[in-house]
Amino acid sequence: MLSKISSGATFGLESISVDVEVDVSRGNLPKFNIVGLPDKAVEESKERVRSAIKNSGAKMPVSRITVNLAPADLPKEGPAYDLPIAVGLLIASEQLKGDFSDSFFLGELSLDGSLRHTNGVLPQVQLAKNHGFKKVFVPAVNGPEAAIIPGIEIVPVNCLLDLYYHLLGDKLIPSYQQGNLENLFSNDVMSDYDLSRIRGQEQAKRAIEIAAAGGHNIFFSGPPGAGKTLLARTIPTILPRLTLEEALEVTKVYSVSGLLSQKQAIVKIRPFRAPHHTTSHVGLVGGGVNPKPGEISLAHRGVLFLDEFPEFPRQVLEAMRQPLEDGIIQVSRAKGTVAFPAKFMLIAASNPCPCGFLGDETRECTCLPTAISRYQKKISGPILDRIDLILEVPAVKVEKLTNTEEGIKVEDSKTVAKRVQNARDKQVKRFSDSGIFSNAEMRIKEIEKFCQLSNDVLNLMRQAVSQLRLSARSYYRTLKVARTITDLSESEEIQLSHVAEALQYRPKIEF
Repeated sequence: MLSKISSGATFGLESISVDVEVDVSRGNLPKFNIVGLPDKAVEESKERVRSAIKNSGAKMPVSRITVNLAPADLPKEGPAYDLPIAVGLLIASEQLKGDFSDSFFLGELSLDGSLRHTNGVLPQVQLAKNHGFKKVFVPAVNGPEAAIIPGIEIVPVNCLLDLYYHLLGDKLIPSYQQGNLENLFSNDVMSDYDLSRIRGQEQAKRAIEIAAAGGHNIFFSGPPGAGKTLLARTIPTILPRLTLEEALEVTKVYSVSGLLSQKQAIVKIRPFRAPHHTTSHVGLVGGGVNPKPGEISLAHRGVLFLDEFPEFPRQVLEAMRQPLEDGIIQVSRAKGTVAFPAKFMLIAASNPCPCGFLGDETRECTCLPTAISRYQKKISGPILDRIDLILEVPAVKVEKLTNTEEGIKVEDSKTVAKRVQNARDKQVKRFSDSGIFSNAEMRIKEIEKFCQLSNDVLNLMRQAVSQLRLSARSYYRTLKVARTITDLSESEEIQLSHVAEALQYRPKIEF
């Protein structure tokens, strides 16, 4: 007898419908074959399914079993086909009867018949909804994640035996009901870092406030111990809350990557990724035989912190040109091209030279000019041109480190986060019809609409383009930063002082 069960395959971040066809041919020598370009994990599914069916009290047919995963030319990977294969086998062996054409199945089976946590559930549930399925059967542990998608019934399954009784109609499994997701998000990040603990570096603290408010890229250059890493590690404490749309995008990436916690239905705070400078090209931008998201996609809607920026291989840094500009990374392989989202806020930190003390007032640089030039040229002009705020972070003077007077007011992260959140709320409202969430994402048409300049401000920009030799990209990025400064100041029109401050963050060091 032949049965057909609906499931899905994930390629990149997108899911494709897969029909799991099971044929049980009686009177032939027993054999269990899976066809349709399965990988090793799918091939081994027959052993898991065989044991799960036996240990659940059902009968494993002693016949020739053929499982076809259609379309046959699409590579299949992962253990998510265990559950649809098992259900199809029970139907084909006439142990189950009924019409399940409106149901979608996925999940990994244990040998005892229980269902394990499965990666990539969120995009598959979205696929099921788009294709008009009414029910999705998923492992119970994936229930909260699957129920994020509204408008489709989620049935959380603990074990194959429970599912068997449910499909028979003897003992129904209650559907999973998701609470209000809007109440989950907060910008109160539990962290050992706080802006109030950073002594001095007022300009740098102002810069990270602007960067967090508008989603701008920022580059720190300064001697060792100046506080570059500390400033970067503090940024998560002032980032604005995720919107529901942003959270769904991030959760989708983490679900496919297998990094979504079993206790977490949705990613609640903005990601902060800090890969080491030995990270490979594939590790940073994504890829592999079956392409997976890299660090720049795992930092989507959050922060990518690259410490010791020049120490990263040049080809790795140059690979970020497209995502820094477009917010997406295209990974091309023989099997096809996959697009991963990569709208991240880049935080880069570097020493000014190999020894780190070029331009320092207290210690003398011991590097040869050729070594300095070689070190600085590791960061190309096109990469720097895509960074909105570039500033030097000088060493902190001992007076500021040892000053503990109570009269000195130092803002904490919570205070700054309120200003950042207010500024971001304005941006979300401003761009509600544009599909973007921050000033850094503005395209030329949004810049022309929301960054209109008076004659005085326009004259200043003309002078800046000439004297600072700004490229067209730098010109528009300066306007984006000025728009964010305007939002922080709770003003509606971009003022002369806002543009002047934005221009202070253009490169003052030669690379």
